[in-house]
Amino acid sequence: MSDAVTTEVVAPEPPPMLHGVLLTHSRGQRVLHPAREQYVATVRALLADTYVMCVDLTAVDYLTFPGRALPDGIVAERFELVVNLLSIERRERIRLRVQVPEANPSIATLFDMYPGTEAMEREVYDMFGLTFTDHPDLTRILMPEDWDGHPLRKDYDQGQIPVQFSTDFAAKDVGKKDVGKKDVAK
Repeated sequence: MSDAVTTEVVAPEPPPMLHGVLLTHSRGQRVLHPAREQYVATVRALLADTYVMCVDLTAVDYLTFPGRALPDGIVAERFELVVNLLSIERRERIRLRVQVPEANPSIATLFDMYPGTEAMEREVYDMFGLTFTDHPDLTRILMPEDWDGHPLRKDYDQGQIPVQFSTDFAAKDVGKKDVGKKDVAK
C-alpha cells in the first residue's frame, strides 16, 4: 500500500469584474479600474445601469508617490482621473479610477452623457493639465487665460502670498484701533 499524497491544483479565482472592468472595494464603495480605452464604454454601461448622476470628477498627480497600491494588472501612471457616479434609484455610488500617462495626458470627455461635467473637466484641465477630447469649451476656469502652468501638478513651484502680522506693523500703528485688527498691547 502506498502512502503517496495527491495534491489537487486549484486555479485561482478570477478577480471580480463589472462591465468587463476590474472591480475592487474601498471604504465600503465599489471601485472600477478601467483603462483609458474602456473609460467611455464603461461609463455608458453604468449610465444604462441607473448611474444617472456624475457627482464628482477630479484628478490626482502621483508624481511623488509612484508606489501606491493598485490592484494586480493595473499599471500606475503619474495621473489618475477619479470619477464618482451616483445611482439615485439604487441609492449607491461607484468610483472609477483611470490611469492617465504623463506622456499623453488626455482622455475622452463625459460631457455628452453628463453635461454637468463640463466645469469639472475644465477645472481638471486648468489645475492638472489633463485634456478632454471633444470637450465643448476646454478653457481655463480658475486661473487667468495667460497663466503659465498647472498649479496642482506636483512639479509646479509653490507660490507664496505675503501675510501681514501684527509684528509687521510700524511702531506708529501700535495702539490704534481699526476694524479687523486686533488690539496691540501698548
